[in-house]
Amino acid sequence: MIQVNRNYGKLKESYLFYNISRKVKAYQAEHPGVKLYRLGIGDVSLPLCEAAVAALRQAAEDQGNPERFQGYTPECGLPFFREAVSAHYAGRGIALEPEEVFVSSGASDELGDILDLFEASSAAYIMEPAYPAYIDASIMAGRRIVRLAAGPENGFLPTPEREPDADLIYLCSPNNPTGAVYSREKLKQWVDYANARGAVILFDAAYEAFIESDLPHSIFEIEGARTCAIEICSLSKTAGFTGTRLGYTVIPKELERGGMNLNAMWVRNRTTKTNGVSCILQRGGAAVFTPEGQRQVMENIHYYKRNARIMTEALAEAGTEYWGGENAPYVWMRCPEGMKSWDFFDRMVREIQVIGTPGEGFGSCGEGYFRLSAFGRAEETAEAARRMKEWLKGLRGQRGEGK
Repeated sequence: MIQVNRNYGKLKESYLFYNISRKVKAYQAEHPGVKLYRLGIGDVSLPLCEAAVAALRQAAEDQGNPERFQGYTPECGLPFFREAVSAHYAGRGIALEPEEVFVSSGASDELGDILDLFEASSAAYIMEPAYPAYIDASIMAGRRIVRLAAGPENGFLPTPEREPDADLIYLCSPNNPTGAVYSREKLKQWVDYANARGAVILFDAAYEAFIESDLPHSIFEIEGARTCAIEICSLSKTAGFTGTRLGYTVIPKELERGGMNLNAMWVRNRTTKTNGVSCILQRGGAAVFTPEGQRQVMENIHYYKRNARIMTEALAEAGTEYWGGENAPYVWMRCPEGMKSWDFFDRMVREIQVIGTPGEGFGSCGEGYFRLSAFGRAEETAEAARRMKEWLKGLRGQRGEGK
């Protein structure tokens, strides 16, 4: 009889956002017609920028023209897309060969697929609170997980502990869910550790476009990163490709482990396991990196950052402790009155019809915290923030009356 992958039996019964969806559906069934204000899942609300739409439209028309028709694409990416990404990095002072850039269908897919490069015996070092897919993908692959606690004491940005027993290091900056962003000095500590140990950093840079302070957008801004890091990027939150699905991964040619070259290994993996990403999507993605595309994308990002500012101002006025929201689209708040995060979720939906994401869903270190997303419509975000401010003030007032 065939043996199934029993690692699936080690997963939680259901995924975080499935649980949220189930609870919301139950509330709506009991309260038909009630308006809900969604600050939970990180899906964008603005459409694709016009530069990308125009390129997608033209590429689709090209598919109907025998002179411009494109069949199978190169599995690792079409040259024009890889060159566009390489030029984008060059604009930040980072030299990349186009052959070090690999097209993908998005960061979530790539974070799971990239584990093919490493033996399951290589333990994963994961900071919690963490994006749930890091843990779930590692469990599915049979990988041992070493958890590193992040909290207010380290600004939710831990640095290497003394000789941690792990070889595959997940870093996310700006961080999902906390919104914290690593400095160059702290990233250098991780790079030095990885090189000394022979570990590999998986650097999730899905939210780098939200950084406007003097903080690193890429791990490759750090000296030594080319010999220890893989960077996984997405156009989902940068350019609204959540439903269009496009991203890219950077694997330097210098990155070697165990006598094998990881760039060459990933070429072999992609040419075996994929038929590439469609030319239409890559044309749309390349347009994002044009000057006009970048201008339009930044307009959308500033829209979301205004949403974040509205939320943080409301929390500050309510006297609630929070992190993030400045160089990231997420705000990480402490649940009031010592509430557990799922209790806070249930009560907020029931009493003010606002939806967020319970921190406990990002690991045990997230218990007692709550994530708010800035990706909603401005008017709905403003109303949700107003409701939260008044409600949180009321909770504090109730505590005062009870003393």
